[in-house]
Amino acid sequence: MLALSHYNSSTSPLLPHPSNDSGGKAEARVAVEGLSQQGNFTLVQPTTSGIIVVILPMTLGIISNIVALFILANAYCLQRRRSKATFLLFATSLVVTDFIGHVIPGALVLRLYLHGGVRPEDFYTSDGMCQFLGGSMVFFGLCPLFMGCAMAAERCLGVTRPLLHSSLVTKTRTKVCLSGIWLAALCVAMLPCFQLGSYAYQDPGTWCFIKVLSDTEEVDVAFVVLFSGLGLTSLAVALVCNTISGLTLVLARLRRKPGSHHSARSHDIEMVVQLVGIMVTSCICWSPLLIFGLMSVIRSYMGAIGDDLSSYKTLMVMGVRLATWNQILDPWVYILLRRTVLRKIYLIAKCQAGLRGSMLGRWEPTSFPSSDKKDVNHL
Repeated sequence: MLALSHYNSSTSPLLPHPSNDSGGKAEARVAVEGLSQQGNFTLVQPTTSGIIVVILPMTLGIISNIVALFILANAYCLQRRRSKATFLLFATSLVVTDFIGHVIPGALVLRLYLHGGVRPEDFYTSDGMCQFLGGSMVFFGLCPLFMGCAMAAERCLGVTRPLLHSSLVTKTRTKVCLSGIWLAALCVAMLPCFQLGSYAYQDPGTWCFIKVLSDTEEVDVAFVVLFSGLGLTSLAVALVCNTISGLTLVLARLRRKPGSHHSARSHDIEMVVQLVGIMVTSCICWSPLLIFGLMSVIRSYMGAIGDDLSSYKTLMVMGVRLATWNQILDPWVYILLRRTVLRKIYLIAKCQAGLRGSMLGRWEPTSFPSSDKKDVNHL
């Protein structure tokens, strides 16, 4: 979870003055302090409540991922159907990736927050830590989107073409696909190492991401377009595949003869329901950051951001906060949308509906026999 808290700069302490600074740098710092005293800069001051707000979601994400990982690992060991085992391998890899992607960037952001963040004059610059943090956010952002897309495509093939799926999809090929996903996301994240884009500290100085708001160049625009394009394309492909899978299962259910039971279809329904949950979570959590980043870098490159800079800063902070919740909510898809849980919810709902029906039945006219009928019965 990103610590992106603000506080009133008029009450902040002055920035430190190292004694070995050059004259120009000292003048720049004096100017920054003057602006800070006027309230034009928003600095970060660690507070107890702020630390609690940061640590609680991070702890929740860690616990959620561990619980989901235990459930998936147990199901994978007990599962004998190859199609279900392939899905569980994908799902387990996704949860492991979410777990690592929640811990590493979260720990780095927490460290920055506890140290008060970077100085305002260092906004939109970069160093080794910023490169690693920015690269981590891109890598752990693309991996879940790629995996969700691959899982949706695999289930679509399994539902619509089961024979082709059984001949093409194996555990070995699934592992190769997962390796390819991690490698592709890593290649995109490392592009700034080859001067193809850049990472920079973002306002309020406690997190790093692709440079989108200041001194943007053509390579920065291309980098953001690549990142956002890959993410949005993955979401779109997952949406199409899950829609096809869902419609196919609905049509198969409508055509099924009364009294027949297909356990394979029930497994397919469970997997598609979980995929829809993953897709909805990813769309809600990641679409804002992907779209806001694209809007910001294009307007910044065109020089049209102007007085709207503070608004775009706010949009980026909102977008990255939503994106961090994806790694907290994803595990709950597997925890809550399992057949055992869904069956219990269904039985509880059915029981409640039955109780309401029985209470209403007491007040129906047919439930009150006439006195003549009672007399006949007694005779």
